[in-house]
Amino acid sequence: MNRKFNQYTFQNWMRNAKAICKQLIIPFVVFQTIRTFLFPSTFDVLLLAIFIGIALAFHYEWM
Repeated sequence: MNRKFNQYTFQNWMRNAKAICKQLIIPFVVFQTIRTFLFPSTFDVLLLAIFIGIALAFHYEWM
């Protein structure tokens, strides 16, 4: 029972939040990449992987 959601049925605040996240995810990925190279830790690597996953989801329109 996996139903596709129509993006036009979302409320305005949800569309605005999605648009803001879509604009900010690439700067977060770049910053986190630089931080991971300078101060590597397990948390930084996991956070970078999560940010890359979110960026890919926006790029391929999975969200």
